[in-house]
Amino acid sequence: APGRPALLVATEGWPPNVAKATALLRPRGVPVVASPDDAPFPFADGAFDLVVSRHPVVPHWVEIARVLAPGGTYFAQHVGPASVFEVVEFFLGPQPEESRDARHPDGERADAEAAGLEVVDLRAERLRMEFHDIGAVVHFLRKVVWMVPGFTVEAYRDRLRELHERIEAEGPFVAHSARHLIEARKPQ
Repeated sequence: APGRPALLVATEGWPPNVAKATALLRPRGVPVVASPDDAPFPFADGAFDLVVSRHPVVPHWVEIARVLAPGGTYFAQHVGPASVFEVVEFFLGPQPEESRDARHPDGERADAEAAGLEVVDLRAERLRMEFHDIGAVVHFLRKVVWMVPGFTVEAYRDRLRELHERIEAEGPFVAHSARHLIEARKPQ
């Protein structure tokens, strides 16, 4: 980019990432504001021309619309419905239908529009993931801790052994990551 905007701020809602984001961004002159997922954004109305996000737990459309200046843009990658549920359901069993349908792009479009934003573009994909060995599954579940809450090798030893044997016999364990890109604009 040719230069930084006059106002550039990052927010982080997940406590383990606040320190990491601060360490990475403070040297670049970008303050990080710890902002719980369910709290109003700590910014003035119309403060930003651009709001970007990656994987919000819940996009707070009313707050996004509030902090965008007229003509401002929201651009984000969101997690889609039933993302990596093959892994989740292998370890936790079948999930409720409302859990599978959460984060659907059509619902997010409706919520953005209800907040007064115009959805300019919305693209959804389900992308294939392959786990070729049980170590990759364990690594994934230790990094993405919300997929199987409370996951430990000890607690899931039997299921891990079963999955290991399945991978050895049948090949990679296949799951699908759901993502969508959304661009929304606040009317002038």
